[in-house]
Amino acid sequence: MENLNYVEIEQAKRAGQRALESLYDVQESLGSARNWGIFDLLGGGFLTDMMKHSKIKDAAFQMENARERLLDFQRELKDVNLPLELRMEVGGFLSFADFFFDGLITDYLVQSRIGEAREQVEDAIYQVKHLLERLEQL
Repeated sequence: MENLNYVEIEQAKRAGQRALESLYDVQESLGSARNWGIFDLLGGGFLTDMMKHSKIKDAAFQMENARERLLDFQRELKDVNLPLELRMEVGGFLSFADFFFDGLITDYLVQSRIGEAREQVEDAIYQVKHLLERLEQL
């Protein structure tokens, strides 16, 4: 029984490390999207919009990957009786609106959403790190 517990703990650690790596990828993409967004706010044009939205699209793809890895981590944590409750989302409307109603208000709203997503990711990184520390103590 004790070996099974050790195996479950190691599986949870590996799942947690994969989740953490994917969250760092999201964090990097959101940082890049934020930087392009700032440039857009300062007067960038169509090319800047394209780059910003390319980075947002990359971040959305990576967020989906991170969500899947977090779900795997959550399943593994159940085996060792540690809870994980995280929620992350990227909205599509503001991306659409930014292309067609390009202006300071929509650019600001997109920047705001990027900031919210970055906060969610930073919170998720903190929680995953904390749970990995707890797994190390088991």
